[in-house]
Amino acid sequence: MYYTIKFIVLFLFLSLRPVLAQENKAFKIHSHNDYLQSAPFWSAYANGANSIEVDVFYKNNILYATHSEADIIEGQTIENLYLQPLEKAYSLQLGAKQELQLLIDIKSEPYSSLKKIISVLKKYPKIIKNPAIQIVISGNRPKVEDYTKYPDYIKFDYQSLDHKPTAEIWDKVAMVSLSFKSLSPWNGKGRLTMEDLESVKNTIEKAHSFGKPFRFWGTPDSKTAWKAFLDLGVDYINTDKPELASIYFNSLEDRVFVNTLHSAVYKPTYESDQKEIPVKNVILMIGDGNGLSHISAAVLANGGETSLTQLKSIGFLKTSASDDFTTDSAAAGTALATGQKTYNRAIGMGTDRKPITNITEFLDRQQFLSGCITTDEIVGATPAGFYAHQLDRDHTQGIASDLLKSKLSLFIGGGSAYFDQNLKINGFSIVNSLEEIGGSEKDKIGMFFSERGVPSYLNGRGNQLAEATRNGLRFLKGKEKPFFLMVESAQIDSYAHANKVAGIVTEGIDFDIAISEAIAFADRSGNTLVIVTADHETGGFTIPQGNIENGMIEGDFTTYDHTGAMVPIFAYGPYSQEFQGVYENSEVYHKILKVLNLNK
Repeated sequence: MYYTIKFIVLFLFLSLRPVLAQENKAFKIHSHNDYLQSAPFWSAYANGANSIEVDVFYKNNILYATHSEADIIEGQTIENLYLQPLEKAYSLQLGAKQELQLLIDIKSEPYSSLKKIISVLKKYPKIIKNPAIQIVISGNRPKVEDYTKYPDYIKFDYQSLDHKPTAEIWDKVAMVSLSFKSLSPWNGKGRLTMEDLESVKNTIEKAHSFGKPFRFWGTPDSKTAWKAFLDLGVDYINTDKPELASIYFNSLEDRVFVNTLHSAVYKPTYESDQKEIPVKNVILMIGDGNGLSHISAAVLANGGETSLTQLKSIGFLKTSASDDFTTDSAAAGTALATGQKTYNRAIGMGTDRKPITNITEFLDRQQFLSGCITTDEIVGATPAGFYAHQLDRDHTQGIASDLLKSKLSLFIGGGSAYFDQNLKINGFSIVNSLEEIGGSEKDKIGMFFSERGVPSYLNGRGNQLAEATRNGLRFLKGKEKPFFLMVESAQIDSYAHANKVAGIVTEGIDFDIAISEAIAFADRSGNTLVIVTADHETGGFTIPQGNIENGMIEGDFTTYDHTGAMVPIFAYGPYSQEFQGVYENSEVYHKILKVLNLNK
């Protein structure tokens, strides 16, 4: 009774975790040597395991949960650790009540041990009569020809592919299990050799031809190995880490993506690149949250290269805020736009809580035009840093008011709901199509993608970022004045916060299509500098596995938040070499003014 109460309390604690089994999942976790877990049965059950293994040793009329007689711990029996908790879990409807296989691995003499197992199981009719629970005998088993002598609720683990027994005996077999180490010494790091992979594939195919579920024991126990066995079609995946394996498998749907979007790689001419010739226009492109791994995912999913990877001037930015190791978008956007580090949540305000001149305001005094394009709401933190001054990023009405008073000649983004005032009163002509912007002769023009948030590419936004970039550049070029244009791909960050690889990849490739427009414009003009960077990294994103040929990316994450990792910066055009190296994000502003020969 002590063990039952103890484990019920522990299970209720474990069940608060959002890792319970999913219905109709493609994977099945086998908790190997489960009795060695700190919470036997409960940890595996709460984390959705479909097969739980307990070693038993029969001594003094007791079935101990142990690997050997020498390891016996009084009180740790199959009844206390497994049968009582299992019966209680189902009778109280705890957890997901997944289909469950209890694999009893006999370590003592098989016939006497199995006789005792049957005697004990009869005390638990709710287990042996439950169609969702299967009892499977492994380890020291009776002779195969004796399998049919045991009750219907007793099944066996068959451990050979040499031959298939009679149909009557085969009906008593629950699954086929083999030692992985007999096929390969692979330790779960890197990849199986081609020879070992072929041997493992052939073994799994032969096992499946027998018509029973298949399991390896003695397997490497890593994320790489779990994914490999899943892809190879192993039915029960062996692990000593049921909680970590459950988290891994249950998140695969969000972390594995096969890409179909393609960015046609633009090959620059390099005629103006890194040349010391006057810069007339600057295009600053910001991938929100777009760290090195995010960029890598888009590149690899796009066949191994993008327009961005054609650029030769590359550096890294340090992104910390003035008051925090890890920045938010407001402080990072302000640093890029003003050349000053500031506190998190600040929009165009210094550490003294006073407005700082941003680049669009400074360049206005030099007869430059400016524009902002984003796939966020136009009042979002990053674009707002280039035209607004508010103590907090949530002061959206104040930010909207600042837009009306700003020095921008062009804006494109979401968030029309924030603008109750008549924009025309403040000089902006609001249009309904991107083509109208490109051909417009208006002095100040704007377009809203949406009333609130902008749809993602996966949710139907289409090619709007690239079209907005192309038409925005047409509009600004038509004024025959120098200009500054900020273009933000905002939703790389959103998907990284949500730990969803599909969005990171598609938003990254969509961003590259817009980057192609900017680089092509720079080639045509000969006097335009293109800068591509990020405000910060989001998600602690990594790429453990993938496939360049089919565009498959498997990602992993360490957080749902921003990180302090440096972010890449790329540049193309005259004086692009000035942006090489490692430096603070606030230096971007000063470098832009330097190449424009407008140092304060």
